[in-house]
Parts: sequence; C-alpha cells; structure tokens
Amino acid sequence: MFKKILIAEDFQDTNTGIANTLSNKLNISEIQEELYCDKAYNRLKFAHLNNEPFELLITDLHFKESHISRKLSSGKELINAVKLIQPSIKIIVNSMEDNPSKIRMLFEEQKIDGYVCKGRHSLDELAAALVDIHLNKTYVSPQINLTASDNLVELDDFDIIVLKELAEGLSKKEIAIKFKKYNITPSSESTIDKRVSKLFDNFGAKNTTQLIAILTRDGLI
Repeated sequence: MFKKILIAEDFQDTNTGIANTLSNKLNISEIQEELYCDKAYNRLKFAHLNNEPFELLITDLHFKESHISRKLSSGKELINAVKLIQPSIKIIVNSMEDNPSKIRMLFEEQKIDGYVCKGRHSLDELAAALVDIHLNKTYVSPQINLTASDNLVELDDFDIIVLKELAEGLSKKEIAIKFKKYNITPSSESTIDKRVSKLFDNFGAKNTTQLIAILTRDGLI
C-alpha cells in the first residue's frame, strides 16, 4: 500500500476527513495536506528533489479564489505541473464534477489514475480507489459511466443550428450576421459565444474542431 500521500483540498475539514479515513482504513504511514495548489506543488517538488517523493496525490479540481497570489489555481494545473517533475506519481481527483465527458478527459489528457465524485460515500470510495490504484488499476466512482455518450447534455434546436454553421467553417461573428439576415433569434454574437462556450464546458472540448469531432463521433449532429 502507499506510504506517502499528499492531499490538496481548499477546505481544512475535507483534508482532515480524508486523512483520518485513509489512515484508519489503510494504515497509511504518512499523509500530508495543503490548502493551495502552489504550496502542494512546492511540497511535491521539494520531496522529489530530496529523493523522498510522494507516491500519490489526491486533489480537488476547483480551488476558491483568495487574496494570495497564485501561479496554479486549479487541480488540472497542479496535475500538469506535477507530472512534469514526477511523471510516475499516481493521481486521484476528488471533486463534485459528475459530467462523464469532463471526467473522461481527465483520464485522457491529465493521465489520472482515479476519479472519486464527492458525495455521501466518497470517503469509502477513496479508500477503495487507493486499493485499486496500488494494484495498477484505475478507479471511477460507481455512479459515473464513462462509456455513456454524454447523454446528460441535450442539444436544443438553436444548439444544432449553431453547431452546423460552425461545422461549415463560419465564425461566431459570421453566424451572428447570417442569423440577423434570416431573422433567426437570438442573433447577437455575445449570445452565440456564450452558447458555444457552454457547449465547450459540457463536452470537455478545448476548441471548435474538437467540439464538432466529439458531437459527430457520438452522433449528436
């Protein structure tokens, strides 16, 4: 079993709850905690440089804004930075996020080893995740179906129209002009931009090309 773990969560009570559960259930000998991504990164880096590396990082995705200046402000940024100095470290994301598409992207892009969705049973799930990951398996909370075709998101008629225009190569500005010409509402560029940004978030896409590819793959357009 893992002997040295770092928990990065921005609520002290959450940190303590995780640490106590893992210590009691799995007899982890060393569990350290940090409330900020930058401090978590510095602790991981220092340990790595001193040949006393952490074996596992448990991190949230979202960290609240604070008055402290930060270079790393999210779990994704922390994971990416840590992977550069210690590619072999095991990673568990422990978050409220329940969108299968976004979670799948964490496995594909951030190369995480486990995902636990925060909830009533998440502490027990974290313990189960550690056991699986120590055996070189991956772990996902039972309620998350990564093989689903993103059916949690329904596209309405306006989404379909905008997406088809994007697939034809039109920019959001050009779409707005076309909608005004043919009296399609809403037609403001800002509304179209917000709708496209929401679709990016819903489907875990970084750009229009990737969004169209995901939707085409899943037969949604």
